Formats: sequence, C-alpha cells, structure tokens
Amino acid sequence: MTIARAHLVDPAVTRWYHCTTRCVRRSFLLGEGLLDRKQWLEHRLEELARIFSVSLAGFTVMDNHLHLLVRLDPEAAAAGSDEEVVRRWGRLFPPRDRLRRPLPVSDEWVQGQLKNAAWVATARERLRSLSWFMKCLKEPLSRLANREEKTGGAFFEGRFKSVAILDEESLLATCAYIDLNPVAAGIAEVPEASEHTSIKQRVEHVKEQGRTEDLKAAQAGSVSGSSAAAGLEEGLWLCPIEDRRQLDSTREGMLEGFSLGNYLLLVDYTGRLFREGKAVISAELGAILERLGSSVEDWQARLRMLAGGRLLGRFFAATRSRLREVAQSLGVHRLVNLAGCAAR
Repeated sequence: MTIARAHLVDPAVTRWYHCTTRCVRRSFLLGEGLLDRKQWLEHRLEELARIFSVSLAGFTVMDNHLHLLVRLDPEAAAAGSDEEVVRRWGRLFPPRDRLRRPLPVSDEWVQGQLKNAAWVATARERLRSLSWFMKCLKEPLSRLANREEKTGGAFFEGRFKSVAILDEESLLATCAYIDLNPVAAGIAEVPEASEHTSIKQRVEHVKEQGRTEDLKAAQAGSVSGSSAAAGLEEGLWLCPIEDRRQLDSTREGMLEGFSLGNYLLLVDYTGRLFREGKAVISAELGAILERLGSSVEDWQARLRMLAGGRLLGRFFAATRSRLREVAQSLGVHRLVNLAGCAAR
C-alpha cells in the first residue's frame, strides 16, 4: 500500500534519510546517451545541495539507479531571510519571457515576488522538502534524455524510496554501504577509485589541497590525528563526515569525534570484506568500532545484510531500544528493521 511521504519523512523522528530511485524497468539508462548522465546527476546534486536546506552526505550513481544519504535542515530553512528564499528559488525556476526563455534573476523580479507573502512561504517550505529536492533532481534529466532520444514517457520509476536512519551506527553503515556499491557490484576494485561516488569526491578534495599525509595521520584516534584532520573537509559541498563544531568549524558534520581518515579506514576494511570475503581487523579499526558501541561481528553482519538483497523496510537502527522509542512516538506496536538487520 502506498504511504504518503509526509508519514515517511518527518524531521521530528530523524533528520537522516537514505533515498534510492531507479530507472524504469531497471534499465541501464544512466549509462546511455550522448549526454554523460551520471556526471550530469553529480553536478546537479552539488547545485541542489547549495540551494535546498537539505545536506548531502553520501551518493552513488549506478547504471540503473542512484543512492543518496541526506540530512534535512529545517532550522536553516526557517533562519533564511525572505529575499534569500526568493533568490534561491530563482536559481531553480528562473523567470521566463513570453517564449519561455530563462531570464536573469533581477532585483526588480525579487522585489516583486517579496510582495507575495504566501508565495514566499510556499517557496520556503518547498526548499526544505525532500520530495521537492528529488523532483528537481529527476525531472530535468528525464526531459533531457527524452529530448535526446526523441521520445516521451517516464525515465525514472514514479516514487523514490526513503528509509529513516535512526542512530549513529546505522548512519555510518548506510554511508559506507552507499560508497561501496560499485565495489560490491564488481565495477571498482577500491572505493576511492569508484566513479560518481561521494567517497571519491572526498578523497579528490583532500588531494587538491595537497593534504594526503594529513588524511593518513587523521586515521589515528589521537590528539595529533584530530589536529591533522582540521580543515580537511572545509570547502567541500558534501556534508562533512566529522562534526567539528566543538573544535574549529561552523559546519555541522555527521559524527562527532569520527574523522574522514577513520571513515576511509572503515570503508577500506569493509570493501575488502566484499571483494575477498575476509579482512584483517586493525587495532585502529577495532578502537573505532568500540567507540561506536559496535563490534566487528555486528558491523560485518549488518553490511552483508544491506549488500545481500532488496532493502525492505522504512526504518534502520542498530539497537532495539531505538526502534521501540520511535515505534512509541509513532503510535505503533513495533517497527521492522531495514533488510531484516539484527538490532542488539
């Protein structure tokens, strides 16, 4: 039975969601065409992340589907001025002339829109909406592809799937799963070489800064490792892995005290599990999992379940207590965990 998106996405339950959308009939449409559709989606994601009050923490664009890990930022949406809302909306849907050609977002146009308080309120609400984010991602590519192929009809399946991520451990598992999709599919040997993924964007950003050695040093959970991680993710459009607001940054990250170096170490280990079926756990990695309240066995079982089949379910948590807490807040007896993953 179809469930209204308002009942699936609620910032009061969680701000984090794993979204997936597929091409019609699971056809490999993203790998076809004269236009590089995967690269177009990657550029579009960056553009939308700068316009919407929705942060992107992870993505992978495959031949017939894409995965996104997003965070809703309703407070940022509420804090922006009316003029900022109008200008951001104008970047999405610019004014047009009588021939439907886009026009510049002029001061005169902005002032005219500001006179309509109801319109501004609607635009503000849509700029914080996950549904509108996905609409603005999918619809333009559908039109471009149909125009190129001189055809009509749907390009993507009608609705995207959204899974509520309920705690830090499941958040990290989801991000790693998304980044490891090409490795699990046998398309790439190592995660950081996977095209059209967030992990490649992160590694390339560090290389562009000339800070590869700092990234290696940041894998240690020491004071020196924390110092080496300072500023590694500043300037990148993706949501930072590490939340350093208590240290030296104004940007909200995913996890406090968990650096980009830690994340790459964890993803590399998990990638070897996918490729070889086994991997040696390092002391640093054991300490990372212990800090998260997890274990090697739990992590392996969770990622293998995620990679092993269809992601059935609407909620994902690492603990039963969190599932019970959310079930109680929603007024239901129990919640089934995503893909049947065990919760401790």
